[in-house]
Amino acid sequence: MNVRDRIAEAITPTIESSGAFLEDVTLVRAGKKSLLTVIVDGETGLNLDQVTEVSRNISEIVEALPEMGATPFTLEVTSPGIDRPLTLARHWRKNHGRLIKATMLDGTVTEGRIGEATESSVLIDENSLSYADIKKAIVQVDFKAAE
Repeated sequence: MNVRDRIAEAITPTIESSGAFLEDVTLVRAGKKSLLTVIVDGETGLNLDQVTEVSRNISEIVEALPEMGATPFTLEVTSPGIDRPLTLARHWRKNHGRLIKATMLDGTVTEGRIGEATESSVLIDENSLSYADIKKAIVQVDFKAAE
């Protein structure tokens, strides 16, 4: 198991106990210092208090991991940005009503608002899309409110 996977395994329980999900972990070692970025999210997003609590808990766990060694590191705990692809059913449910652009495996592009999302498909306007057929989907910046 590599260092990234070991970190993810160690911090996942504390993240989930706070009602959040671990989205990603990256570790960049640069000379005498490392940057550990942990991306967390929740069903309806996270507030500042939740992020602060998760950050504190993650820091305590990671500092005790032998895989981190004695190298100083900076911990960055953040939520997914708008440019992060929608890859799981819960991402689609969380963004219900938002405008997205989806590129399908066959190269076609679908744009519209997210409707009902099940475990295997999502309704975009009147089109039902299977997650298995979506190559990449991104929430679009939208200055017009959903109706």
